[in-house]
Amino acid sequence: MKTRNIFNIRSTWMAALLLIPLISACGDGGGSAIGTGPVPTILETSPLDTAIAVPINSNVAATFSAAMNSTSINTTNFTVVGAGETALAGTVSLDAASNTATFNPTGNMTVSKLYTATLTTGVKSALGMALANNYVWSFTTGTTADTTAPTVLSTNPANAATAVVLGSTVSANFSEALAPATVNATTFTLKQGATSVAGTVSYSNKVATFTPAANLTASKVYTATLTTGITDLVAPANALAANVVWSFTTGTTATAAGPAAVNLRTAGNFVILTKTGVTNVHTSAISGNVGASPITAAAMNNVFCSEITGTIYGADAAYTGSGAVTCFAGTAADNTLVANAILDMGTAYADASGRTTPDFTELGAGNISGLTLVPGLYKWGTTVNINTNVTLSGGPNDVWIFQIAGDLIQANGTSVLLIGGALPKNIFWQVAGLTGATIGTTAVMEGVVLAAKAIAVSTTATVHGRLLAQTAVTLDQNTITQPAP
Repeated sequence: MKTRNIFNIRSTWMAALLLIPLISACGDGGGSAIGTGPVPTILETSPLDTAIAVPINSNVAATFSAAMNSTSINTTNFTVVGAGETALAGTVSLDAASNTATFNPTGNMTVSKLYTATLTTGVKSALGMALANNYVWSFTTGTTADTTAPTVLSTNPANAATAVVLGSTVSANFSEALAPATVNATTFTLKQGATSVAGTVSYSNKVATFTPAANLTASKVYTATLTTGITDLVAPANALAANVVWSFTTGTTATAAGPAAVNLRTAGNFVILTKTGVTNVHTSAISGNVGASPITAAAMNNVFCSEITGTIYGADAAYTGSGAVTCFAGTAADNTLVANAILDMGTAYADASGRTTPDFTELGAGNISGLTLVPGLYKWGTTVNINTNVTLSGGPNDVWIFQIAGDLIQANGTSVLLIGGALPKNIFWQVAGLTGATIGTTAVMEGVVLAAKAIAVSTTATVHGRLLAQTAVTLDQNTITQPAP
């Protein structure tokens, strides 16, 4: 009797063990399969988190890190709610090519309203893996609908560019978010003469990219075309007003040295861009656009129109300058433009600071005075000092990214020297320090400065590049010139 009971207990236990894989295969008790593989994450959203002045006819989109289960992308698991309102009615779709889910409201959103979008843990990857947590972001609508066609702000390579690296991709920066499904191999093409180039097309965060299947041929003219089949991410959608066509000529070099360049997006339309304004001791000479947001445009009053070749963009219409305001743009559309550029500045900073696998770490213990630096990704956990001239040696397509955990301090009278054809547009100084970047008296700086805090340019110093600061930019009789495209 005792033996029979032991046998029965053992048999029941073994049967339970055998049932475990069957239960796992059948589901989790909620009718959904238990997944395998990596947990999906959200790579980007449109509108961006904390975005302001969002058009009231915008769609809301999120791009995932993995292929997704389309049946889990629905109006239960993807909601958009205005403050004090019920959830918006609408439809949800998934573009499998870009892994982008889009919520299309049935009508316009309320003006000047804070909206919160939520993706729940009911959203699953194609392998059955759920989001680790609900993903929530917010944005605030403006007062008008978007009825303006998207435009191409810049291309890479630029139109008529020469000596283009054979291993290049071809990309275009747009003025606003696009409907991902409209950016494809039909609407974005590349040809060498009459021959189509094989490749793949992708879209991310206002950038469309054509990646050739093989290196381009040396010393040939290529023509890229974006068609009117491309639309923005609103309803009803606005298409490109006309096809955009540009050409470039390849060189003989297969690849560029250094990391991929940081894409500044619309922040690249500014030579000076800040969140808390610009102070200036007269007289400076500024070539390019200047912008500040969210601080009032009055925080740029001591940058006069007589000192700038370009436009001053503000978050409101409060700029007075010297009394002459012909260089100022402060309409609602201009406010949105500079607000979006500020968001793109943050994206660019995150890109530069997030690059991994540096080529050089803690070079010179933070003192790069007198050194000659080849293209690459450089990383320091300290402040970086330039006490004597430093030289960057490389070609016109080569890239330098300097990741600096502390401040950047360039001493008086020193220069960043470029040799071998190196260009300021391909040099990025990412400065995370609590003070920021300081460029000394009569010094010459080359490149794009992306600072988490302030950028101070001392008396009569010269900058060939861009000053993009999360706080303020301070000028003192300086020459600031944006780099050639």
